[in-house]
Amino acid sequence: MKGLVFAAAALCVPPFAFLLAQNRRWMRYAFVGVVAAMCLYEATSINFLAHPDYRGTSRGLEVSLAHLMAFSLLGAVAFSGRLRRLVPDRGAALFLLYALLCLPSLSAAENVLFGLFEVWKMALLYVLYLAVRSYLRATDDLRTVLRALAAFAAVNFAVVVRAHVAGVWQPHGLFPHQNSMAVAMNLLGCLFLAGYVEHGAGTRLGRLCLAGFLCAAAAAVRSYSRMALALMPVGYGLAWLLCVVRVRPRRWLARTAPLAVAGLVALAAMAPRIVQRFETAPKESGSTRVELALCAWEMVKDEPLRGVGLNNWGIKINPPYEYAERAGRVRDWGGDTSDALVETVYLLTAAECGIPALLALLAWFAWHLFRCIPLARSLRGTPWAFVPAGLAGGLVAAYLQSCFEWVFRQPLNLFVLVILFAMISYLNDIAPARGGVPTPPRLHDSGAGRGTGGGGSNSDSFSRRSSARYL
Repeated sequence: MKGLVFAAAALCVPPFAFLLAQNRRWMRYAFVGVVAAMCLYEATSINFLAHPDYRGTSRGLEVSLAHLMAFSLLGAVAFSGRLRRLVPDRGAALFLLYALLCLPSLSAAENVLFGLFEVWKMALLYVLYLAVRSYLRATDDLRTVLRALAAFAAVNFAVVVRAHVAGVWQPHGLFPHQNSMAVAMNLLGCLFLAGYVEHGAGTRLGRLCLAGFLCAAAAAVRSYSRMALALMPVGYGLAWLLCVVRVRPRRWLARTAPLAVAGLVALAAMAPRIVQRFETAPKESGSTRVELALCAWEMVKDEPLRGVGLNNWGIKINPPYEYAERAGRVRDWGGDTSDALVETVYLLTAAECGIPALLALLAWFAWHLFRCIPLARSLRGTPWAFVPAGLAGGLVAAYLQSCFEWVFRQPLNLFVLVILFAMISYLNDIAPARGGVPTPPRLHDSGAGRGTGGGGSNSDSFSRRSSARYL
């Protein structure tokens, strides 16, 4: 029955997209619908050809309401005549290169269908990225994206609070696991902390960022994820440093001192449980991670160029394959080791898809990170300089955490990541040329540019005074 509903919804996507294209405000609602569907991901997703018992990064051809909304948003941009390029920049090209370099691994896969599950997930992920980026280029409506992400953090925090009241030791919010939630909330928390430091509580944007930061940071701390807690000072500290260099000392002191005091009080209150989390962590957790990493290395040595098969780890780690035995594992997982997944996305990619695919993945991650620093400098004097500054800190922490956990193979984490990547790509397009006079990004006026005509000329004429009124 659920499949029939999704099939009917998919048939409605083209006419719905055409309808959205008639009014830019409706396109805004479509983007909000993407994020709202992310809040209901488990309830609004379905796996076709599902293998629910398989322990892999994809267990079927998964489609969710968020995907359908992304298709609708992308179609609306296309119908309005504002879809420019399907491969807009190097970041997008690197992702496509990574996806292409994963395909040869299917020749080594024992179950090709499982590999196609992951290819399908990559394709839908690119649609989401292209939809968000095209929406931003068509409307310059970065305000709505920030509001939607802040609302997502708030909803996640509300779910965490409900779980806390119910006595859950490690709540995971909207995500499948507490580590997944922690890495996503740290990403958003760094972004919103930078916005608050930049704009303060005296502006609407500053208050929005303050609320988003508090919700995201509180959820990340309450997850009791050891790696997330250890990396929070790294991410938040870097985001803060990249912002304070542009803000007068008196202002950033006044803005961050109350947060620092509140944070110390909260940490003091939660310190016993945080210490308990570190002290009571099972010793097997660390040894198992090492053993699985050694198994992955054995796979890399066997198939360094193509890997053992995309999304085939859960098969190749088991008999009759001897990777686990060759790695000299010291822990007996029992007769079935399919529930053991190597806890780093980088070794997992190298093992399943080979070293070339791993290098492409690293290049994709690195391009977006290393664009943030020059963007923060180029956008100085605009309302959005904090976005690359905050994301630089968040991405550093997230990349480090992904060295120990496979969070960047999980759908919701990837959704958040590619939305942030789309923001970086958009800002990279509108950033002033080197040596030029910084100009504020074009801001979307909800009352302007209705219909499909105009191509955004009204938003081109926005001035610093327009930005000041918005802030």
